[in-house]
Amino acid sequence: MPNIKLVNITKQFGKGSLAVDNLNMEIRNNEFVSLLGPSGCGKTTTLRMIAGLETPTEGEIYFDDVCVFSDEKGINLSPDKRNIGFLFQNYALWPHMTVRKNISFGLENMKWSKEDIEKRVDEICQTMRIEEYKDRYPAELSGGQQQRVAIARTLAPNPNVLLMDEPLSNLDAKLRNDMRAELKRLHLNTGSTFVYVTHDQSEAMTLSTKVALIKEGVLQQYCPPLELYGEPANIFCADFMGNPSMNFVDCRGVKKGDKILLDCKSFKCEFTPNDKIEVPEENEYVLGIRPEFVNITDKGLKATVISSLPSGMETTLSLAIGDVNLSAVVFGSVDFAMDSEVTCNFSGDRYVLFDKASTKMLSLGSLKVTD
Repeated sequence: MPNIKLVNITKQFGKGSLAVDNLNMEIRNNEFVSLLGPSGCGKTTTLRMIAGLETPTEGEIYFDDVCVFSDEKGINLSPDKRNIGFLFQNYALWPHMTVRKNISFGLENMKWSKEDIEKRVDEICQTMRIEEYKDRYPAELSGGQQQRVAIARTLAPNPNVLLMDEPLSNLDAKLRNDMRAELKRLHLNTGSTFVYVTHDQSEAMTLSTKVALIKEGVLQQYCPPLELYGEPANIFCADFMGNPSMNFVDCRGVKKGDKILLDCKSFKCEFTPNDKIEVPEENEYVLGIRPEFVNITDKGLKATVISSLPSGMETTLSLAIGDVNLSAVVFGSVDFAMDSEVTCNFSGDRYVLFDKASTKMLSLGSLKVTD
């Protein structure tokens, strides 16, 4: 399976419409990479350029050492020569063909023998657990079953790379969860390289070996999902990952030895970086606090419950500590009365300190309330 390398890839549509801006990234063999970001950030355009369905304005794309696109060298291999499979959002199944025929149609066009086609159709139907639907038409299948057929058809020619453009967005919540598990199992069993477009951070978190988070055509961070969640490069990355999202508290900080004393207006605290960092004597910061680090305790900061959203396994709280609002997650089947008073405190050593001006992460660290 090939390594895919994008070098200085730029895509511009007309004047002033920059979809992808100088993108550099490498997708290694057998990785499951999610292209993640809000609508219009350039993730689908990037996927289509890898597939050869869209032509970059500048840059180069390599599959291993083979250049499949270069604006300087005048190279642009067509999609059929890149040995990729493309899974569309709307399934794109032929309505007048049975499941068997939908899967075999592409193989027939590739001049496979009848015997090899029958063998491959049986094999891929077994892999996707759709053997009993082979003689049905798409209209006779549920959305989840149609999606399995679409995946089976895409995988039938044994592509080296499977490209997927929000393939689960048309399914309901339960089916999406089921299909996520199927895709993860499929990735492990096939050994193929998967590149997956989504705007759903929970999908990217649960499926990927790496996530490329994109904002307005610019790559913000490219790393394993847990690293993106725990060590965000900037405020945008921190805010995009997690549900409920990270709390951001504006504060002024004064350096004191290896610690930073933070004045968060409604409370004061002491931030101890996990690693040594160079910061000004005084500076404006944004403190990032994940909701799971806000604990309801017997002693601590007084807070008012703005809202309480129990879901059975956990309860999401919105708390007001003076002028500062914080989200908190309390695990277990509990509920809190609106406008009730509670006390809270902070635990752990994975708080994130951002520079307010640049929005970049400065350090992870521990937090201690002082006032």
